[in-house]
Amino acid sequence: MSSGPRRLFPLAAGVLASALLIACGGSAPEPPRSTPTAAPETPTATPTRPPASPTPTPTSPPETPSTPPPTATEAPTPAAVLVPAFPGLPELERPIALIDVPEHDLFLIVLQEGRILSVPRDGPYDEPSTVHDQRESTVCCHEEGLLSIALDPEFATTGYVYAYYSMDTITRVTRLSRFETTGQGGTFAFDDGSELVLLDLSQPYINHNGGTVLFGPDGMLYLGFGDGGAANDPHGHGQNLGTFLGSMIRIDVRNASTGQPYAIPADNPFVDQEGVRPETWAFGLRNPWRMSFDRETGLLWAGDVGQGEVEEISVIEAGGNFGWNIMEGSRCFFPRQGCDRTGLTLPVWEYTHAFGCSITGGYVYRGDAIPSLRGWYVYSDYCNGLVWAIEAETAAARGFVEPVLLWAGGPNAVVSFAEDSAGELYLISFHNERIYRLVAP
Repeated sequence: MSSGPRRLFPLAAGVLASALLIACGGSAPEPPRSTPTAAPETPTATPTRPPASPTPTPTSPPETPSTPPPTATEAPTPAAVLVPAFPGLPELERPIALIDVPEHDLFLIVLQEGRILSVPRDGPYDEPSTVHDQRESTVCCHEEGLLSIALDPEFATTGYVYAYYSMDTITRVTRLSRFETTGQGGTFAFDDGSELVLLDLSQPYINHNGGTVLFGPDGMLYLGFGDGGAANDPHGHGQNLGTFLGSMIRIDVRNASTGQPYAIPADNPFVDQEGVRPETWAFGLRNPWRMSFDRETGLLWAGDVGQGEVEEISVIEAGGNFGWNIMEGSRCFFPRQGCDRTGLTLPVWEYTHAFGCSITGGYVYRGDAIPSLRGWYVYSDYCNGLVWAIEAETAAARGFVEPVLLWAGGPNAVVSFAEDSAGELYLISFHNERIYRLVAP
């Protein structure tokens, strides 16, 4: 397990502090609107709204280049701007995820309340269609709701969509389900009666529900859970391998049925270990709100929301213990000094609450529209809307990286990023209920 260097934005402090003041109008960030990780934890804890990892493979140069390829020090500094992704799209109510469905030439927009809308890939966008509505079975809002969906790796053949959502106000259960879909293009819709429940997990509190369901390049389903909520991990879930809370699971849903909703992959790191849930892939997480796989390297990046001092980005490795609540980022948390870091995997990057209060994990950019950004991990913070990037290959190797501030002009309340089939990136905001696309300046 790595014990890499601490990175708490010692760099360019003046520049970033100025940018923070610009983005926030020189005052405290706007309070989260009961969002999925902007959760009040205790009167003394910093709010954490809901809140993804990667050694890129270098591109081979031409056999006979006319000019030498740039060295790392000569590489252009990444830059990007935000533009509305869907001009004419009406104001949305708490958009929380965006999914590209190239098979049907459309995008799905997930609303936290429990609805899923569709818009044609190339417009018009002014009349989105409701393709799924599960508001009656979904608890919203705060850090609860319909938190994410993922398409089956064989979606073009199966039509399956997987959803992770909150579904009970009394027992506080989060549920992973599979739905079938029907139709094409403008007739595409979910079969609301087809829900197959794969997993239910009791949640002790309303916050820290995790929130990302996704498939890896291995075809397995990954799902990250928070530590159960409140503050300080009062039940010790982060270091308890007997619960899903505070962990990431990896399961095989290819032959899911009512009798056997999933199988345990034989190469999971804790298979056949007494007292450990065999579904567990990694543990020691606090609230991995947004995660993503780097489409070139296959590494899994996670933005794990901090408690009161540190926000962190981790590359999630099989069997990794990411430290919570022994550590908050690279700092001792319990105890406050002299904690035992043996066997813990520290973040590849972190920043203090001088620069934000709730990380929103993003993606390693692999598109073509912004050449200078290729191979950089893009992320934001819910509390101020600043968008940063770190060079992924160096960060994943636990080398020192210096973040680049890509955007400081708002919006704040950045709840999610999204990636389309071409590797282009989108940003989703609760502040004005809009979806933006990152483009070259």
